[in-house]
Amino acid sequence: MGAGVDEVLHVRGRVLAGPDDAEVRGELWVVGGRITYTKPSAEVTATAEGWVLPGLVDAHCHVGLDAHGAVDDATSEKQALTDRDAGALLLRDAGSPSDTRWVDDRDDLPKIIRAGRHIARTRRYIRNYAHEIEPGDLTAYVRREARRGDGWVKLVGDWIDREIGDLAPCWPKDAVREAIAAAHEEGARVTAHCFAEDSLADLVTAGIDCIEHATGLTDDTIPLFAERGVAIVPTLVNIATFPRLAFGGSVRYPRWSAHLERLHARRYRTVRDAYDAGIPVYAGTDAGGGISHGLVAEEVSELVRAGLPNTAALSAATWGARRWLGRDGLEEGAPADLLVYEADPREDVAVLAAPRRIVLRGRTVA
Repeated sequence: MGAGVDEVLHVRGRVLAGPDDAEVRGELWVVGGRITYTKPSAEVTATAEGWVLPGLVDAHCHVGLDAHGAVDDATSEKQALTDRDAGALLLRDAGSPSDTRWVDDRDDLPKIIRAGRHIARTRRYIRNYAHEIEPGDLTAYVRREARRGDGWVKLVGDWIDREIGDLAPCWPKDAVREAIAAAHEEGARVTAHCFAEDSLADLVTAGIDCIEHATGLTDDTIPLFAERGVAIVPTLVNIATFPRLAFGGSVRYPRWSAHLERLHARRYRTVRDAYDAGIPVYAGTDAGGGISHGLVAEEVSELVRAGLPNTAALSAATWGARRWLGRDGLEEGAPADLLVYEADPREDVAVLAAPRRIVLRGRTVA
């Protein structure tokens, strides 16, 4: 369908190569699967017109995982295709028990940056998701997953402690410091699932690179994150499920339930305070567990509802996210992963939900 890698695609309109007006171009061409701003001598075989963005990034996505654990390759393929058809052409897979490296051989599927499998404390995470270990084994498992992944490792930083009936940190400070240092030695960055407040300071001072969800950020820890440059991926479409989860657990774990309700109630203020403090914020949906795939446009809209300016929310899923992950955008010679829209997404991010054209590695796929 549409332009193949042996064809030449000409895109006219407004090419949003960056957040600044100076980075807006009038046209580009796709030749041999790559972007050029120089008119080629070859004959144009396909055309498109509109507002152009680099392919969207879902910076917290789980291909190969559902609510019960690992899934088969056919299900993983459907998940990846759903994300692709929503415009998410780059996925940061924040933990999966499935081996999805076969996806790399498919030119029609999004690129996945993997964090290996989650690493959790014994009986302190969702069944069948993670390596469940004790602190003495943490460093060894971090090294193992750093070597299996694509430059990231995923820890479970906090989860419900059934003895106290509330969220609580999973790891001693010394254990995470040693493990994060080991990951950095292996050339990997470390992120952690964190809902609550108590684990954040220890993880940041231990050298962590990112926190997923980050609903527990407070006036005490926000300056620490900003000072250390620790990024957050708020996954607001996931945090929207907190009231339902809290209701389901209110009888057995009333403290945990009330805690989730408080975290949910302040979720938008938490994200806006983090952004205002200079903390890097990126868009991620947490698709794959209890969250559907293909929701990256909704996550960008949630960031706007939280108070981020439109351009900042767009950058969290495009230019800024790609730089953070070390991937190209719409630069000269970059792989042609791009989206064409009917209207300017900087004016209304809701436009992201309906791409007119999706080009992946130089080929129109939707």
